[in-house]
Amino acid sequence: MLNNNSLIELAKIKPDVKRKRISSYDKTGANNDFVILKANSKYEICDIKSAGCIKHIWMTPTSLEPYYLRKVLMRMWWDDEKDPSVEVPLGDFFGVGHGKTVNFSSTPLSMGPEEGKSFNCFFPMPFSKRAKIEIESESDRGMGCYFYIDYEEYPELNDGYGRFHATWNRENPCKGNNYNLGRKVELIMKKNKSHEADYLILEAEGEGHYVGCHLDIHNLLTSEHVHRKDSYWPGEGDDYIEIDDGETILYGTGTEDYFCGAHCPTQFFCSPNFGITLPGGKNWSGKISYYRYHIEDPIYFHKNIKVKIEHGHANQRSDDWSSTAYWYQIEPHKTFKPILPVSKRLPREDHSE
Repeated sequence: MLNNNSLIELAKIKPDVKRKRISSYDKTGANNDFVILKANSKYEICDIKSAGCIKHIWMTPTSLEPYYLRKVLMRMWWDDEKDPSVEVPLGDFFGVGHGKTVNFSSTPLSMGPEEGKSFNCFFPMPFSKRAKIEIESESDRGMGCYFYIDYEEYPELNDGYGRFHATWNRENPCKGNNYNLGRKVELIMKKNKSHEADYLILEAEGEGHYVGCHLDIHNLLTSEHVHRKDSYWPGEGDDYIEIDDGETILYGTGTEDYFCGAHCPTQFFCSPNFGITLPGGKNWSGKISYYRYHIEDPIYFHKNIKVKIEHGHANQRSDDWSSTAYWYQIEPHKTFKPILPVSKRLPREDHSE
């Protein structure tokens, strides 16, 4: 019953499809249309028992805790699987890292006014018999949460649909190779003999397709470390994607190039499939976030995939990197490595120049 999102589909009558919603509305009829996630607790957002597809998630969490977007986790399971297919800090799931919110819009994810506090996800999430979503707080403070889960219910799900997955990673800091910050030749000529030390965005096994990521960099260099403006730039790392045991290699040309930018960008920009939600401060200082979603150009794999990127040319940089990757695949999926404990998920203090 699942169909694509092209405009022509709007005219098609679908007698076997039912529109459903689960939300946080006040069941007493009053206006307290939110739920309370208590400190250090879990809350089940939904447990749908049918065939169907989640088409839209809207969420507005509210908390006085400054780092709640990293202290609260989002998890999703499909069809009675044991391990979650999604396990990501709440803010990162909706497209921006560092525990930040910012107004931006892309095809699958957005944060809207006021100040990016309205979260939306439009990734379709099909399931054949069950869909379960929970959030877990590892904060010592409670949190209010408004939400909609808008989904379609089908008599049965057509064959051929992968299940939605998302995972989060962080290296804080990446293990860089030292170089002379005053000599540009070392910035561009040093050779990467192997991609073993590249930053890992995604490692998956099975059959499916990678549909993108956002990458979040906290630049750890300051003026006391460098004497050339171009030494501040945390990019120049090539993307390197290994498909099906290395049968296919997709080799890129630089950090901003993979994210469809150019010339060491310093400006906020958002578009349907790529953008810069946090451009950093002066000379790319502080917190930076890029996104690239492969909506029109999914990257297919039939055995496995590794999506990697150098942290600086030839892995020379030692900045704080984190990322969220999104993909579809046939279950079962490779079990995720344990997510970092809350103390290691927290963003660094921002001392942008």
